Amino acid sequence: MAKIAFDDDSAVVIIGSGAGGGTLANELCQKGIKVVVLEAGATQSVANFINDEWKSFSQLAWLDARTTSGSWRIAKDFPGLPAWICKTVGGTTTHWAGASLRLQEHEFKVRTHYGAIKGANLMDWPLTLQDLEPWYDKAEDKMGVTRTHGIPGLPGNNNFKVMHAGATKLGYKEVHTGRMAINSRPRDGRGSCQQIGFCFQGCKSGAKWSVLYAELPKAEATGNLDLRPESHVTRIEHNAAGKVTGVMYVDKAGQEQRQKARVVCVAGNAIETPRLLLLSASDKFRDGLANSSGQVGRNYMRHMTGSVYAAFKEPVHMYRGTTMAGIVSDEAGNKPKRGFVGGYEMETLSLGVPFMAAFLNPGGWGAEFAWWMEHYSQLAGMWLVGEDMPRETNRVTLNANVKDKYGNPVPNVHFDDHANDIAMRNHAYTQGERIYKAAGAIRTFRTPPYPSTHNLGTCRMGASPADSVCNAYGQTHDIPNLFISDGSQFTTGGAENPTLTIVALAIRQADHIATRMSQRTL
Repeated sequence: MAKIAFDDDSAVVIIGSGAGGGTLANELCQKGIKVVVLEAGATQSVANFINDEWKSFSQLAWLDARTTSGSWRIAKDFPGLPAWICKTVGGTTTHWAGASLRLQEHEFKVRTHYGAIKGANLMDWPLTLQDLEPWYDKAEDKMGVTRTHGIPGLPGNNNFKVMHAGATKLGYKEVHTGRMAINSRPRDGRGSCQQIGFCFQGCKSGAKWSVLYAELPKAEATGNLDLRPESHVTRIEHNAAGKVTGVMYVDKAGQEQRQKARVVCVAGNAIETPRLLLLSASDKFRDGLANSSGQVGRNYMRHMTGSVYAAFKEPVHMYRGTTMAGIVSDEAGNKPKRGFVGGYEMETLSLGVPFMAAFLNPGGWGAEFAWWMEHYSQLAGMWLVGEDMPRETNRVTLNANVKDKYGNPVPNVHFDDHANDIAMRNHAYTQGERIYKAAGAIRTFRTPPYPSTHNLGTCRMGASPADSVCNAYGQTHDIPNLFISDGSQFTTGGAENPTLTIVALAIRQADHIATRMSQRTL
């Protein structure tokens, strides 16, 4: 692997190696640009992923101290775990389920389509679906998304078959095994899905696309990548003119280091990215970097989520096969007559016994809880994911009363459901239960939202510096050589799992950065 000197100010420094940062790194390296990737977590591998939920959670999850506030259930049930994301090379692409859906056309222009909604901070994206379609196409090809580029869909497991039976009886039409970045046949040097069932614990067959083994090795092969695991960035530095000049980080040995940079791209997830910008406040940027709009940390979105489980007379064994290869998309459109704007997807989901015990009904021990656990092999399950409303008051701030091991304030995540979120969730619960009852369920159970996996919006893109942090390329309005390269830049969330959009934006951003660097305007 290339070694880039600490004082080399010609490199692009990327903070975070997940879907955004890792993809961006490979794309830039392929264009001949030197890249330093600073990843807070350690390097794992296909060989040492653990098919055990609790052990895997400790291996992959981001468990640094965080606090929560607001009326959401997470603040009561999991106050120290607002997000179920990863701290490892490859980021949450090691943990994600693989669902890869494009945002819909109207979801890029929600202020136009939905109008003003009380309590929501709606704004149109500064780009359209048509603008992003070529990049979606590149992302789908890169990731090997099923049902695109002639790639067949994955087979359906029992969990999907139950969903399909009920959904089609209700008249739903968009029901299939999804568009998944999991090989249904060998592709790109990786084999096909072996239906192991531990998708959230790291794919031991390598069939699921992950930055860890699908992007970073290619970047390394160019000779342009310097990947530094266990390197926690604590501050972004700038000069008197206001341009960023590099970053300070603590390396694996616990030593503080300074890495110079020509460009800095922040891809630390929608909690750590705004936190770092706020921690980098200075005399010139008293409210944090790129925060003249006051929007850094605001508009935190986590998607409208919840789950429905159903018990059947006969075994289902929902945990066998690909975790999320099953979807009902008929409710994803904007149909305000349902009592809310936006839409949602219903996706197959199974949790192993340990996480089922933790998430089914937190704190709800007793005969009812025991009944569901005893019928575990007879359960089918689905995850509900839909568009939640961005709110200025839903935000990531610094909690000065709690410090991390480096002495810095930890992030506090504040969240209150909007009335639209609640109405959508209740509708989704009802429809999920109807699907299962149509398939012959004997009982159904509504599960509250889990710790967030889709963390979005805290450094949103927009046309104006007055109400957004970055432009359509993720380039911050205030600092031209500072970029946002993850889900933080989402203006709104849409109903779809966000990873495909993050990857498409990263490919597009790499093209923009490379062009600007070649023109010497960056």
